[in-house]
Amino acid sequence: MRTPAQNAELALLLEVAGTPKPGNVDRHRDLEDLRFEHFLAGAVGAQEGLELAANGGAVGPAFERSVDGMAAQGGGNTQFGALLLLVPLIRAAREDLSQPIVESVCEETTVADAAGFYRAFDHVDVFVGEPPAEMEPLDVRRGSDAVPALEERGLTLFDVMSRSVPGDDVAREWVSGFERSFTAAERLADADGPLTERAAAVFLSLLADRPDTLVATRSGEAVAREVTKRAAELIERDALETDRETVETFADDLVERGVNPGTTADITAAGLFVALERGAITV
Repeated sequence: MRTPAQNAELALLLEVAGTPKPGNVDRHRDLEDLRFEHFLAGAVGAQEGLELAANGGAVGPAFERSVDGMAAQGGGNTQFGALLLLVPLIRAAREDLSQPIVESVCEETTVADAAGFYRAFDHVDVFVGEPPAEMEPLDVRRGSDAVPALEERGLTLFDVMSRSVPGDDVAREWVSGFERSFTAAERLADADGPLTERAAAVFLSLLADRPDTLVATRSGEAVAREVTKRAAELIERDALETDRETVETFADDLVERGVNPGTTADITAAGLFVALERGAITV
């Protein structure tokens, strides 16, 4: 039987192996400086931090450790957002992997957990938007340099995530009981076929549900809405079953344009973990 940390690593591997996954690295598509093997190495490198969470370590230090290990490959940031979802889910799995328990895990985080989150930015470059002027001392891009301001204000990691909504849907999961992650798990369990195909199908369905916040931050709200509209049209036509070539074309187009729905990929990975850990899907 796999441990929760092993299921989390497997979730990361299954997520990147799913294809076609429009705009993202998958086993058929690389980006210019970010390749499939970087994601494989990132998932393996994160294992020590994932084990720390599984063994009861605090969320912030476990997250920082997982990011540090993830970053030990040549591609840079591969799974930062996914790890930010997986670490509290792993902690919840020590008791019961349910929405109420993961809500408690998040709400009970401390200022020290928030400091660990900020220190994780010292290990890898993460694309984030400009903060409001009053939040500049807490700009996550400052990494550990922002920890004194964080401690002065007494902000927990849950507080930091709350202040990142609505612009960041990874943070939104933290304050909504991982609503979309558990929905993704249900969709994976209901789908048929190999898990890599199910992962790609669920990714597309999540993209159709809601504009990706990373796309909105990097490419603008209009592009994010356009991508979601195109995904919804493909879902309505059941294109993965009836016209897969059209989905492949969509995937290639987003890669060529540099449009990356990375937040949707993060939530897909979280859904894979929930489904694996609950036994709703098996490998």
